[in-house]
Amino acid sequence: MAAKKILMLVGDYVEDYEVMVPFQALQMVGHTVHAVCPDKKAGEKVRTAVHDFEGDQTYSEKPGHNFTLNATFAEVEAETYDALVVPGGRAPEYIRLNQRVLDITRHFAQANKPIAAICHGLQILAAADVLKGKSCTAYPACSPDVRSAGGTYVQIPVDEAIVDGNLVTAPAWPAHSRWLAEFLKVLGTKVEHPEIAKV
Repeated sequence: MAAKKILMLVGDYVEDYEVMVPFQALQMVGHTVHAVCPDKKAGEKVRTAVHDFEGDQTYSEKPGHNFTLNATFAEVEAETYDALVVPGGRAPEYIRLNQRVLDITRHFAQANKPIAAICHGLQILAAADVLKGKSCTAYPACSPDVRSAGGTYVQIPVDEAIVDGNLVTAPAWPAHSRWLAEFLKVLGTKVEHPEIAKV
């Protein structure tokens, strides 16, 4: 398996699990992951938010961990990366206003490189206008964004994921195991499961 270089677009109040889990899991299997935020540098932090489903009409939000960026947004050269990860939370709503975020996102779509987006992360893909003709999912409240951008929104269980070509999407963090497993397939990453010796 060739290790890949993966870019992750985040911002303040990115969803805690949706940044922490893929950032660590993708490194665990040998990939390089650079997490960047507009107007911030390597070593600086973004705040995260914990979104939970507690029986209300929408998710609740609580403070999460601080997450340390390991690369500088201003230095990103999209051409040098193999894939893109877009977590959800509140960050996508405002970092999509940054023209360079949209340009970077378009690079991955136009080059047909793997893109994994989850929950509100689809707001960035919609704003970058890269969902035309794509079947995808998102947090249900983002379905109008997907449809307005020409994508086909598919409602699936919260712990499932959808693959359409280079694009891997999921509704929210309960889908992490499926979303990341499908993303690894699109990346061409094979994880071996040796038989556990019986005692």
